[in-house]
Amino acid sequence: MRNLSLATLFLALIAILGTSCSPKQGVTTNINKAAVKGNWVLTDVKYEGIPDNAKVTVFDEAQAKCFIGSQWVLPDNNANGSYTLSSTENGCSPVTQNIVWTISKQGPTTMFGFKKLLSGVKAKNISDGYLMEITGAGSMMTWRANVNFEGKTAAIIYTLQRK
Repeated sequence: MRNLSLATLFLALIAILGTSCSPKQGVTTNINKAAVKGNWVLTDVKYEGIPDNAKVTVFDEAQAKCFIGSQWVLPDNNANGSYTLSSTENGCSPVTQNIVWTISKQGPTTMFGFKKLLSGVKAKNISDGYLMEITGAGSMMTWRANVNFEGKTAAIIYTLQRK
């Protein structure tokens, strides 16, 4: 009887550990290029350490809030892609920007990086780019960009939904 109780307890422990360690549905914990490629819509921008009403320019392009609703095309063809801003609210200007994007590891952290492709300039000749931590990918993707705001470390959190 004692062996049956121990076996039952052991199986219950395995079941609890198995369900608590399983990945959440729609989120990839092993983030790689395959998990990121595709078409995305940037659905939300949040700030940590920055007032919500602050006007923060990101990617040397526009105010962060102008990126809400932007379309991100991240195909798997030599990592060339684009983003398109379509909002005209609050001084936002529509624009389409070609990019080259990468996925890299910095220790246990997965990073999403991109460079703007300029007309007539090869990507290898462009030194400036943008790098953000990917904290989730699947049907939704989250980027976290650490920034300096008024002399303090802050962050901008971007949420994207797969199309």
